[in-house]
Amino acid sequence: MAKTEADTLTGAEALVQTLANNGVSACFANPGTSEMHLVTALDKETRIRSVLCLFEGVATGAADGFARVAGTPAMTLLHLGAGYLNGGANLHNAKRAKTPMINIIGDHAVPHLQYEAPLTSDIKGLAEPNMRWLESADTVASTGALASEAFAASFAPLPGPVGLVLPADSAWLKGGEIGPVVTCDVLKTVAPELISEAVAALAKAKHPVLIINGSALTAEGLAAAARLKAHGIRVMTDTFYPKMRRGAGLFAPDRLQYFAEMAMDDLNGTDLMLAAGTTLPVAFFAYPGKPSLLVPEGCETLVVGGAETDSAATLAALADALGAETSAPMTELKLPDAPAGPLTAAAVGASLARHMPENALVSDDGVSNSLLSFLTTETARQHDWMMLTGGAIGQGMPLALGAAIAAPDRKVICLSGDGAGMYTVQALWSMARENADVTTIVYVNHSYRILNIELYRTGAGNPGPTAKDMLSIGGPDINWVALSESMGVPAIEAATAEVFDAELAKAMAEKGPKLIAAIVPG
Repeated sequence: MAKTEADTLTGAEALVQTLANNGVSACFANPGTSEMHLVTALDKETRIRSVLCLFEGVATGAADGFARVAGTPAMTLLHLGAGYLNGGANLHNAKRAKTPMINIIGDHAVPHLQYEAPLTSDIKGLAEPNMRWLESADTVASTGALASEAFAASFAPLPGPVGLVLPADSAWLKGGEIGPVVTCDVLKTVAPELISEAVAALAKAKHPVLIINGSALTAEGLAAAARLKAHGIRVMTDTFYPKMRRGAGLFAPDRLQYFAEMAMDDLNGTDLMLAAGTTLPVAFFAYPGKPSLLVPEGCETLVVGGAETDSAATLAALADALGAETSAPMTELKLPDAPAGPLTAAAVGASLARHMPENALVSDDGVSNSLLSFLTTETARQHDWMMLTGGAIGQGMPLALGAAIAAPDRKVICLSGDGAGMYTVQALWSMARENADVTTIVYVNHSYRILNIELYRTGAGNPGPTAKDMLSIGGPDINWVALSESMGVPAIEAATAEVFDAELAKAMAEKGPKLIAAIVPG
């Protein structure tokens, strides 16, 4: 009697083949004993590129970067609850970025769970807060079908990370069945009635503001935003967003200020606030005597579709309904002169604007130092800028790794603080192993500079020696050149603007990973 497919496939093979059939082409993995059958299943599946990461936070951050660029989810391979927890911070960031991602979390064999082995944990309880959808394949027959469900759930009803727990026996037993290829829901279109409500509100407003995110930050969305700007509506982005097209030839919206009091000053006089592809803005933290909701007193508000909607289409429909035919001016290409003197964050920004190639991808985890690079590159060649949406630092290098795997023909630039970089520095090893075309710029000031700023803003008092020590990462100073080279990534230190400019130009002209340790003032 001939064997059927269910007789010959393990659960791990059914899961992996199902994901490959649905278009998953990358897996960022840090496997353990319970995932060995998944490892061998990936070995047989040539449609999925498997990338080993030395820390789960690199795997989850890289899957985030891959999906932001490719538009399709990657999978991660995480070892039990402890492995999930190691990847949790960048899963939090991915959820805030609305990034589709399929996290396969290995578990003990179902009969083994009763014995409370050392790595036993309540994986569902741990993982649920960061997942849009979470199930466990407790039988081998369910592995393929649940893989299809996971793929679909990563897109709808709201895009984001999903989790599929795979017990070891469900992975190793035969009897796996391949799940279907699924049709995923696309972003929703807002109701015409909501567009009409926005038009009516705008007719009464003297100083309206529109906050945008999501697909409104694509070239198409920005073109519609330019029409609304020309019609008298101030257009702003959220402070942080997953990805935005920027540079010469595009409309450049304003950006919501980070600090609450500055945001409120900037929004002073606004009498109508619309939001498309996002929610009404809130302060990153609570501060004594400062507002949490960043909406001026007496300002009317209307959310014209949240993150589940196609905000580019919303802006186009709104512009059509308003009869907004003309567009605001587009950004002109303007590159700064070569910087000179001691290296500063401003000089880094000037060099980046000068040398960043067309269609580059920027992963921004530069915390306090990268703002000047963001501002300077507004008039650079067209590129995409990716931000830390969830606030958990340590995303920059992994995100850049994933972006480079998704788009090997595009130059990827990572901006990282030295404190942020130490969270997931293992990403450098994976960059070297995969020959990822990433130039990593580390702002080296041996300090958690943003926390020094926040110490005073929160009114926590004058810092004594203990407080100062907790905000410094010097003594010993981290040698970024030695650290990078130990993981296979060529590196150089730059303390002057001239050296940095020359080294960045060289890095932009060459393929493969490189790190520049930018010594900037603390």
